[in-house]
Amino acid sequence: MGETCASNKIKYLLATKAIDFANDVFKIILMQSGFGFDKDTHHGYANVSGSELGTANGYTAGGNTLGGVSVIEDDVDDRTEITWNNTTWTASGGNIGPSPGAILYDDTHADKPLVGYIDFGGDQTQADGGVATISNIEVRIA
Repeated sequence: MGETCASNKIKYLLATKAIDFANDVFKIILMQSGFGFDKDTHHGYANVSGSELGTANGYTAGGNTLGGVSVIEDDVDDRTEITWNNTTWTASGGNIGPSPGAILYDDTHADKPLVGYIDFGGDQTQADGGVATISNIEVRIA
């Protein structure tokens, strides 16, 4: 996978204790070709939902629920690392994508704040019958 970018909103929510990585529900969605993440203005799911892939071929709008969250203090690199287990979609009845990246968001709060964006480094498509996997899901906050 490509670079992951934390949203400015997540930094604010952490500082105000409005987000709880241990107890909140986090989801991941795939974006349509042409989408560009703006960490300054993309604050909640409503800001990006119009650019999410539609429900089709094994993908469901609203995304997958992430599990296995871990929060680690990294004193060597001077940052906090938040990671989740891998997630998958099985393409069935057609391709999933193309998608340039994935958005992580907190589904617990009414405004569904964005955590970050995983840039795939270019459009990716999962062919019918294959399994699209996003592994090593991580957001770094420095």
